[in-house]
Amino acid sequence: CSSQSKCILTLHLITSYIYIYITQIVMLVKINKGNVSRHLLDLEKVTDRFCDVSLSKFKTLARKPNMHFLTEQCFTLVERKRNLILFFVIFQVQNFERLLRAIYAPQNIYCIHVDKKSQPSVKAAITSIVSCFPNVFMVRQAVSVVYAGWPRVQADLNCMADLYERSAEWKYFINLCGQDFPLKTNLEMVRMLRSLKGGNSMESEDMPQGKKGRVSKVHQIVNGTVKSTGKSKSPPPFNFPIKSGSAYIVVTRGYIQSVLKDTRVQALIEWSKDTYSPDEFLWATIQRIPGVPGSTRPHSKYDQTDINAIARLVKWTWHEGAQDSAVYPECQGSHVRSICVYGAGDVQWLLENHHLFANKFDVCTDPIPVFCLEKHLRQKALAESEEPSWLFYL
Repeated sequence: CSSQSKCILTLHLITSYIYIYITQIVMLVKINKGNVSRHLLDLEKVTDRFCDVSLSKFKTLARKPNMHFLTEQCFTLVERKRNLILFFVIFQVQNFERLLRAIYAPQNIYCIHVDKKSQPSVKAAITSIVSCFPNVFMVRQAVSVVYAGWPRVQADLNCMADLYERSAEWKYFINLCGQDFPLKTNLEMVRMLRSLKGGNSMESEDMPQGKKGRVSKVHQIVNGTVKSTGKSKSPPPFNFPIKSGSAYIVVTRGYIQSVLKDTRVQALIEWSKDTYSPDEFLWATIQRIPGVPGSTRPHSKYDQTDINAIARLVKWTWHEGAQDSAVYPECQGSHVRSICVYGAGDVQWLLENHHLFANKFDVCTDPIPVFCLEKHLRQKALAESEEPSWLFYL
């Protein structure tokens, strides 16, 4: 910024949040408080020192300019006032510092959830990073998360409640998964959220026939796995049409208020607790309940696909192809559970899309896409901070 005083904003205007949830399942590389995995340090030699910090030194270096965190001096007053975002993040512990740096802004507040099953060394490392920043905090009530089970949603709800109580200033909530990375700068996200004009953006479509068993049968957790009991479930409350969607959403504060306080939504939440992967239909269904802020009508004419929504860009195997009839071009990386793990050849295509974030990235499989995006966004954000403030008005 041209003037430091112009950029300083008091904490009561902080309006964005992150919720970070770390599972023991994805901890492929053990990270202790005093070191970072060797492969990241080796790869750093070709990435302009974008990851030159061990966790033991993080506290000291995080406040230094060469850590590449965008501090208050890098945001204009206009951008800070318009940064009305809530981030909710789930990711691998070894990517914690890198992803936090990519989405960090001093006007945001970041809520961190660490799975109760995580090792003490992991909790200590994350707590150490969290303590570096006044706008990053740990969720009050952590849970032991089970893949495709209700605890996954409960972790969301716990952090939603903490964020809702912590500040009344924020306007939007965005959640991420463990292998996501941003495609837009903070300013670009702010502008895109403003363009929603109070609406929500998420996948919300009619439930495919192949998924109806997830909500028509009773499920329970057995030895850490969700299994069907074969028993039929009662119809959903208020005869709500159950929609299919994604675990990851872009929603208003009013939507979150409905999740926490609307008796109709509370009834739907209770009904959903013994289903399979409730996070992949609960938010999509709430989005179609009349009266929920930012919602749309349940009629199929208002369905929104993951391609049209801005929350997440994902390449599914069955939609890839070289022909124009395909949804998107073939994956240039590898596949995990039918989802593309992006390769270097996918980067240009990723940047051509309108989504805020993309999935999946894996620095162990191919670090180049993450490093390219990281550097691209860093340079773009720094260039934006040097622009005159009037350019930030829409």
